Amino acid sequence: MHDDERVPDNKMKTPENGQRTAPGKVEVKKDDVETLFGDVLRAFWKNRSALVGLCVVLFIALLAISAPYVLSHDPYSMDLDNRNQPPSAAHWFGTDTYGRDLMARVIFGARISLVIGLIPAFISTCIGSILGVVSGFYGGRTDFWIMRLADVVLAFPSLLLAMVIMYTLGASLFNIFIALSIVGWASTSRIVRSQTLALKEKEFVEAARALGVKNRTIIFRHILPNCLPNIMVVFTMSIPSAIMQEAGLSFLGVGAQPPTPSWGLLVSQGKEFIFSAPWISIIPGAAILILVLAFNFMGDGLRDAIDPYMKD
Repeated sequence: MHDDERVPDNKMKTPENGQRTAPGKVEVKKDDVETLFGDVLRAFWKNRSALVGLCVVLFIALLAISAPYVLSHDPYSMDLDNRNQPPSAAHWFGTDTYGRDLMARVIFGARISLVIGLIPAFISTCIGSILGVVSGFYGGRTDFWIMRLADVVLAFPSLLLAMVIMYTLGASLFNIFIALSIVGWASTSRIVRSQTLALKEKEFVEAARALGVKNRTIIFRHILPNCLPNIMVVFTMSIPSAIMQEAGLSFLGVGAQPPTPSWGLLVSQGKEFIFSAPWISIIPGAAILILVLAFNFMGDGLRDAIDPYMKD
């Protein structure tokens, strides 16, 4: 054998970092992988209104959680000698018609509004997402009956339908959860169904079917995760709607009952004194406005961050 004849080297090449790479395998650096979560987070971070909404929601949530430790007044303690007192150093938000500290009742009412906003919105989003993906994937009679049921729910004004449910079940916070969960799923199911109709024609779904993957696995492992970004936006936008509906039900007397410090109930109790003691209604009404706007700003920012057409 001559010196210029070389024996081909079939061994695996070793990169500089000392790790072997199999022949034909491309080494992918971790920094080169752009995740959807990272893109959405950066786009959301650049949206100032969304950040303001997030800060307001976090501040109200922190205030509501720490209410028993930071407040010096009991929201249920009555002092009839100090009825309808205007805001002062002793009572920053004034007192209500029973002499109760309005600031304590508003802050404790934030607990109810946040819980009422989050839990029914989460339940209705889960129900609507599952029904929507099943309707869009299977089609046929399944799609027909689910969508007709959604049409029936959407045919009624949401507040009116919630009132009917509350009159049937009785006025309580637990029944508000049930009423708002039943009312809010229909619009979510339509959104998820429309996206499922587009996704089930994609190549990765056809490949999964060709490999004999079960429909249930395709739905929960391939289609539903791809609907998750839009589901997150729907969930975020459903929270302020649930807060407004709870306030409306409580204002009409079919929601939270006295002495529960619900914001809608506080507005209702102060409407008789709107000229003599306007702060009783204005302050909880302003709290509803601020929290709903904050969640709307968050929802708009999340939608803009996820929507590819809104990106530069």
